[in-house]
Amino acid sequence: MFEWIFENAATVIISAVLAAAVIGITVGLIKNKKRGKSSCGCGCEGCAIKDICSGKK
Repeated sequence: MFEWIFENAATVIISAVLAAAVIGITVGLIKNKKRGKSSCGCGCEGCAIKDICSGKK
């Protein structure tokens, strides 16, 4: 097993870095959504689908 890891070390490292980046971005988006911040950067007050996006009715 260790032999396989050493043979594929570059792939394993790159995959781990990409997975960490995706997880970090996802966590950041979730935190921003919970704080009420918009992911598009323009704010929700002028958005046509603000009721769907924010969950407010």
